[in-house]
Amino acid sequence: MSEQAEPLPQSETPLPVETGASHDEVSILTDLFGGKMNTEQFKRVLEAALLTTTEPLPVSELKKLSDVSLDNRQMETLLEELAQDWQGRGVELTRVASGWRFRAKPEMHQYLDRLNPQKPPRYSRAVLETLAIIAYHQPVTRGDIEEIRGVAVSSQVLKTLEARGWVEVVGTRDTPGKPELFATTKHMLDDLNLRALQELPSLDEIGALLEQETNAGAQA
Repeated sequence: MSEQAEPLPQSETPLPVETGASHDEVSILTDLFGGKMNTEQFKRVLEAALLTTTEPLPVSELKKLSDVSLDNRQMETLLEELAQDWQGRGVELTRVASGWRFRAKPEMHQYLDRLNPQKPPRYSRAVLETLAIIAYHQPVTRGDIEEIRGVAVSSQVLKTLEARGWVEVVGTRDTPGKPELFATTKHMLDDLNLRALQELPSLDEIGALLEQETNAGAQA
């Protein structure tokens, strides 16, 4: 008959480990905040900051909320976990060019429109085509835009895009007359809910997204 194992002394009893937690998750829970705060508590802090801001917050700003030093990878891991926590709800946490933000899911807009029936501005084909040319060929001059479109570009079209914060002058071309060079802004990517220019959709989709996101911005 085999001998029964003697129980461990109380001081040697193993510490409980959270069921289903990975090694990295346990490490974050026990070490990341030096015993002052666990992961879930800090995610609530991030949640509060992101829900109460009107603009996307970059990781560099969100790191200021922690009492201990966190690197970008750790912060992004926590933000991705927070985004998963909000799956299945009417709002979502997304990453855009300027940082992270909460926004209403697209399928919610038809209901939110009832609270704010004011229609967002509709942009002409000339404005959207000019924006698309700048986005896909930047930096470009007004002459470049006219050559691609095959028609003259009015000053009002460019002023509209600049006033909306979607394009800006980034320099001049070293040719006679020093024509201004136009490029898109991070603000435009934020309005399209995109992280980078590589994610840009087609011209028709840009128009639909801009109208949708402008409307969502009016409701915020």
